[in-house]
Amino acid sequence: MTAHPNDLTQGGILRKILMVALPIMGTQLLQMTYNLTDMFWLGRMEHSVTAVAASGLAGMFLWMGMALLLAGRIGGEIGVSQNLGGGDKAAAQGYAQEAARISLILGGLYGLVLLTLAGPLISLMQVREADVFQGASDYLRIAGIGIPFTYLSAAITGSFNGAGNSRLGFWANATGLVVNMILDPVMILAWGWGIRGAAIATVIAQAIVCTLLVYYARRHPSRPFDRFRVLGRFCRARIRQILAWSLPVMLESGVFTALAMVVTGMVSSIYGANAVAVQRVGSQIESISWLIGGGFSSAVAAFVGQNYGARKWARIRRGYRISLAAMLSYMFLVMLLLVFGGRFLFSLFLREPPELLSMGGEYLLILAGCQLFMALEGTCAGTFRGMGKTLPPSIASITSNLIRPLLCWALAQRMGLNGFWLGITLSAALRGTMMFVWFSLFQRRMPHEDGQPAPALDLPAA
Repeated sequence: MTAHPNDLTQGGILRKILMVALPIMGTQLLQMTYNLTDMFWLGRMEHSVTAVAASGLAGMFLWMGMALLLAGRIGGEIGVSQNLGGGDKAAAQGYAQEAARISLILGGLYGLVLLTLAGPLISLMQVREADVFQGASDYLRIAGIGIPFTYLSAAITGSFNGAGNSRLGFWANATGLVVNMILDPVMILAWGWGIRGAAIATVIAQAIVCTLLVYYARRHPSRPFDRFRVLGRFCRARIRQILAWSLPVMLESGVFTALAMVVTGMVSSIYGANAVAVQRVGSQIESISWLIGGGFSSAVAAFVGQNYGARKWARIRRGYRISLAAMLSYMFLVMLLLVFGGRFLFSLFLREPPELLSMGGEYLLILAGCQLFMALEGTCAGTFRGMGKTLPPSIASITSNLIRPLLCWALAQRMGLNGFWLGITLSAALRGTMMFVWFSLFQRRMPHEDGQPAPALDLPAA
């Protein structure tokens, strides 16, 4: 009997992982292109540094909102993959629907917070320039309208990924990107709406992506489920399980973003808008590693989840080793790109004043040092999460990130602005190392024969 093409429990491991990973990574690249498109056109404005810095500060709060977004996405990925792997399609559909409902509620609440409290939130970032403060506040208010669309899209995409069909999410996001690329230059420059135009264009694109994903979930011939309803009654048991899976990841994301905001606030208060603009542009360029790494990690989670549901331990082990080799290879290439081409890449977005080019090149050179460690993090985190064990990667991440502000501050006393960037790199390297060591210890407890029950999470004796 021929296996279903989205069945990840059979067939060539690398081919199956890439089948899921490539559309997810493509979707992540599209998300990066969304952000880079905004920055490209904002960088063509008369007051480009102000606009880019304002969008960067507002983006920190959108980034913080990713913590709540993960409830639906993680719930969809794990619930759907494990139950499909175990042969329970009805339960998989139930988890997909519950994840969507949770996301819609959380997205509405967080969007309302951004819409009503944009000014007080931006003031927390210790912005010195009045025009940067106003631009960031305007951007955040408009962006809040699109938050429910983004959250619901993430939950549906997570369910598609868990089902092994990540292509539907890619095509929906590709459509949104085309819309955004058309609207950005028109609204930012031609109509003179500036940073408000960038926010409006993004919200319109987000609404289109969400509409397409709901349609795909309900009508597309390749949809994972026969029926899909966003609105309906909640199942308490599934809600509890989704929260058990997602709360550690949500806490990890929230702590990571909060600490990153502390560092950004320190940079802003000491070095001003130029340094914030460098961090904003540099982090978006560097996202070719962490966005792609995150996409590959989601594919690993889907692969492991289905095989975990089927209790195929040997296949999980092989999948982990193959994924780790692939991730290390990709991150090595990214490292080389940042080292030798960072200054050129930065020049595509900000050229004035001239000292920004040197600052941006140094930022990317320093951040190149943590890329291989991010490969360890992404592979181990995806494997853990596919098995529903979301606590270890979250503990490793939170522990290492807690030292980031202190490390950045201490290094900045000796190295100036570059000390902040080195602190980010060192904390990321620690995070990847901790996660790799923890999974290596846990892997010793995994069964060697298929069909055996899952191991406990406790660490083996040294």
